Amino acid sequence: MPAQLLATHRVEKPWGRHRLWPGFDDPAPGGEPVGEVWFQTPGDAAPDLLIKYLFTSEKLSVQVHPDDDAAHLRGLPRGKDECWVILAAESDSTIALGPRESVDAETLRAAAIDGSIEGLLDWKPVRAGDVIYAPSGTVHAIGAGLTLIEVQQNSETTYRLYDYGRPRELHLDDGIAVADLEPWTPAPTPGEVEAGRTILVEGPKFVLERWGGGDRAIRLPHGVTGWLIPVRGAGEVDGVAWQAGECVTVTGSAVLTASTDSDLLFAYPGAQRM
Repeated sequence: MPAQLLATHRVEKPWGRHRLWPGFDDPAPGGEPVGEVWFQTPGDAAPDLLIKYLFTSEKLSVQVHPDDDAAHLRGLPRGKDECWVILAAESDSTIALGPRESVDAETLRAAAIDGSIEGLLDWKPVRAGDVIYAPSGTVHAIGAGLTLIEVQQNSETTYRLYDYGRPRELHLDDGIAVADLEPWTPAPTPGEVEAGRTILVEGPKFVLERWGGGDRAIRLPHGVTGWLIPVRGAGEVDGVAWQAGECVTVTGSAVLTASTDSDLLFAYPGAQRM
């Protein structure tokens, strides 16, 4: 299959923003704030991964996602491992990742009910350039003042544990059942494996790489699709032109041409780097 430039889908959110990021048009004056931009595959296909930009002006809900096994028990195709690449952050921006100390299920439930869960979680300061990998089961909350790229398994199954009094449904039974009750620890990453190529995430469900500019050959295993996410720069892949703020899927082998100032992310499913 040739490379495909994906369509964008803007999602209005009360916690979104009116000032987005270079490459994205700001909402009209007086319009609803935009919180997410998704990149969608044409047709009815349900690809393994989903790529989003997020723009936050408020804290997002405290939530957790099931792993594949728990999702399959509910008749869902997959769980949700995810990672975030921070593009911009205010000086006090944070992301909550797991509890500060080990907890039991009843303590987590009680804290979610009375609101003390905010104090129970480990709110980590973040800044531009940070990369955070949150495997399924990680209780988390994305804070305010962030612009980030989210790479995730293509699942919107979210169990909401706490929402700061907003009138949305909570999913305490499901969420507590799949939550990791131990503190979050960052997964080891290989880092730079060759000049201009850094492995940011090497998880069991996907790999995320960061590339610099210049020309390179992409060689994916048979039947595997990769997602090219240009943060900066412009170029072509397999004859398809791209620029920052877009997303292109690549299958098989392709030739990538990228301007020398390019900053590129490349994501693909599977546990082993290509």
